Amino acid sequence: MLIRILAFLLEMLFFVLIGAALLRAWMNWLRINMRAQPGSFVMAVTDWLVKPLRKVLPKALLQSRVDWASLVAAVVLALLYAALWGLLFGVVLGMTQWLPDLAGTAVLALLVFALKALIRVALQTAMILVFGFAILSWVQPGSPAYALLGRLTEPLLAPLRRVIPSIGGVDLSALVLILILQIGLMVIG
Repeated sequence: MLIRILAFLLEMLFFVLIGAALLRAWMNWLRINMRAQPGSFVMAVTDWLVKPLRKVLPKALLQSRVDWASLVAAVVLALLYAALWGLLFGVVLGMTQWLPDLAGTAVLALLVFALKALIRVALQTAMILVFGFAILSWVQPGSPAYALLGRLTEPLLAPLRRVIPSIGGVDLSALVLILILQIGLMVIG
C-alpha cells in the first residue's frame, strides 16, 4: 500500500514538473506572454532547472525559436522520474546487482520508460488544454482564459479544422483531437 502511494505521489509530482517544462517550451514557441497565468506558474515551477541549463547549453541553441532549455529540462525530469521509479521498484539495483550482464538492458528499459513518460505527459497536457478550450467555448467564450487556450491549442486544432467541417455550427475538431490524443495514450500505455 505504501509503495502504491509513493508511486502515485511520484507520478503526480513529475507530471506537474515535466508538464510545466513542456508547457513553458510550447508557450515560448508560440510567443505567449509568460507574465500572465499559466506562464508565471510554469516559470516558478521550472526556473530552478531551466535557468542553469540556459547557462550550459550552446549559444546557437538558445538563439533559435525553440526553447531548448525547457525541452532539455523536460527530458532531464523524465530521466530522473524513470530513475526514481526504477529505484522505488528495485529495477536498477536488482538487475545490476544480481545480473550484471543485464545492466545495459536495465538502463535501456529506463530510457524507454523515460521516453514513454515524456510522451504521455505531453499528450495528457495537450488533452487538458483542449478540454479547457472546449469547455470554455461553451460557457465563457469571451474570457481571457479562452483566448489563451485558443492560442495554445490553435496549432493542434487548425490542421483538423481544414479536414473536418463544422456540423450545425459546431466545431468538432476539439472532439476529434481528444480522441486522437486518447488513442495515442492507449498506444504508449
